[in-house]
Amino acid sequence: MTTSVKEVSYQRKSALIAGTSLIIMALASFFSYGFVHETLVVQGDPIATFNNIASSNNLFKAEILGWVIILICDIVVAWAFYIFLKPIHQSLSLLGAWLRLTYSTILGIAIMNLILVLLLSRHTNVLSSFKMEQTQSLMMLFLEAFESIWSIGLIVFGGHLLIVGYVVFKSSSIPKLIGIGLLLASIGYMVIHLSKTFLSHYDAAIAMLNLVFMIPMIIGELGFGIWLLLRGGKLPKRT
Repeated sequence: MTTSVKEVSYQRKSALIAGTSLIIMALASFFSYGFVHETLVVQGDPIATFNNIASSNNLFKAEILGWVIILICDIVVAWAFYIFLKPIHQSLSLLGAWLRLTYSTILGIAIMNLILVLLLSRHTNVLSSFKMEQTQSLMMLFLEAFESIWSIGLIVFGGHLLIVGYVVFKSSSIPKLIGIGLLLASIGYMVIHLSKTFLSHYDAAIAMLNLVFMIPMIIGELGFGIWLLLRGGKLPKRT
């Protein structure tokens, strides 16, 4: 009985860590990508993008910090998910953790491009007009590299959610709706980012896919995070 209590306590701790990390990631993602990146980066306009980042260096640094926080949380979630889901299916839980760690590695490579953008945005007063034009073009190249590498990583992330969603769906203690949400989110991530990688010229179709899968992609993992915070690892109530 003592061992059982210890196991439940360990499960509860991993659930709280995973849930908290997922909430932090959602907030950091909203700030770094939804607010800062979308505000500073003007697609197809290297001059405006360069001026935005050069004049808002501290804000851009905050974006990079947000991505680093997301990266750290991803690594923590990979471990916490494995611990929490291991009793349901150990081998699949381990595979899911490795897929998330693989995604985290790809995300780390993508973030390096943002650091290069930050370096390019400094010392603008010493650049000639010719060098300025080259610098602006190079900055856009690094920003596009960030988007492309991250997009490839999100295909792997979709594979991670597919494994996690299946394990969650097979669980008798986690609501089936959460498992379905995670499975739909996984399909959304893989379809959207495979399209971005190999069919990037179909912008309208990709935008439509984003709208279709937006709710399951948001609710899937975030809903699981909230459930982990509230109910994960707790003993079922006795009637």
